[in-house]
Amino acid sequence: MEHGGSVWVALSWVLGFKRLGFEVFLLEQLDRAHCVPRSGTENVYAGCLNVDYFLDVVEAFGLSNSAALIGERGESLYGPSLDRLLELAGGTELLVNLSGNLRVDELKRRPKVRAYVDIDPGFAQLWLAAQKPAPRITGHDLYFTIGENVGTPYAQLPSGDIDWLHTRQPVLLEEWPAVPCADRYRFTTVGRWHGVGPHGPLETIGMEFSSKGEEIMHMIDLPRVAPLDFELALDAIDDAGRERLEAHRWTVIDPSAVAANPNSFRDYVQSSGGEFSIAKGVYVATSSGWFSDRTVRYLASGKPALVQDTGFSRVIPTGEGLVTFSTRLQAESGARLLATNYDRHVSAARRLAEEFFDSDKVLTSFLEQAMP
Repeated sequence: MEHGGSVWVALSWVLGFKRLGFEVFLLEQLDRAHCVPRSGTENVYAGCLNVDYFLDVVEAFGLSNSAALIGERGESLYGPSLDRLLELAGGTELLVNLSGNLRVDELKRRPKVRAYVDIDPGFAQLWLAAQKPAPRITGHDLYFTIGENVGTPYAQLPSGDIDWLHTRQPVLLEEWPAVPCADRYRFTTVGRWHGVGPHGPLETIGMEFSSKGEEIMHMIDLPRVAPLDFELALDAIDDAGRERLEAHRWTVIDPSAVAANPNSFRDYVQSSGGEFSIAKGVYVATSSGWFSDRTVRYLASGKPALVQDTGFSRVIPTGEGLVTFSTRLQAESGARLLATNYDRHVSAARRLAEEFFDSDKVLTSFLEQAMP
């Protein structure tokens, strides 16, 4: 709820498959613990603001009659009843289970082919290797990952005895046109200061990696030396972290004020000159090849990206439109490169989105692997 960028992850798959001519049904599962209660009510589904948020999204994108929100036992929060959903699932050719969010077993097992899509490479593989219960991951026929290096010698990761297939984060180019901006030197991003993976804290399996906040602190002096302005829309940042960043010329804002829904998130991205972003430590340390869905939308909007390399540069061209770094000095050099010939990088950013992340190409390739 109120994470417009995350909503675009699901929307891109749903709208992308619809664009290819398929009948698509959006099924979202909401755990009780994640409900945001109305003021004065208990944390129960009946008083959950998330339901209103879900309704607003599906109405805005023409999905009201092809979407459902269910609870953790399959109870209907919006849309058809569980019995009707079971009927629909039984006639479904393919389940695309993003991060394994659908865990209601009687629904999950009914489609003819069940594909898990890993959008947090590193978390899933390490969790499996620790032999921890993994209800999000198990029970599928096929396993896809956006980690370009997962399952190859280039990643420092176990495969978890899974034959990982590869896909990328799709973007609908018509929904994300290239647009000019007033301030080409204002580079932004949206993220979470601290966070855990979809399966649980890696500390519980004896693994520990730096958070995004800790990674940003390694770059603390960057605004003093780079010819760009850096703005971070950060969720869950503490006062001490905010004060330290602002003292070093970072701008820190509340993401709920600029990116709470899909349209405001898109407006925020497209009003930026480009993106500057740090990756979570697990993506970097494992060389997973993770690539951000958020960065994909910056590129599609004609916004160059200066981002931390997670190993994806092995297969995605960098240097124009997309510039990577591993150290603070490399980040400074990349900022100067982007500022020096900004217009060239704008064109290159859009070309990268068209070549590597266009939903038509990404989802067609996905289907060729899932349903040959």
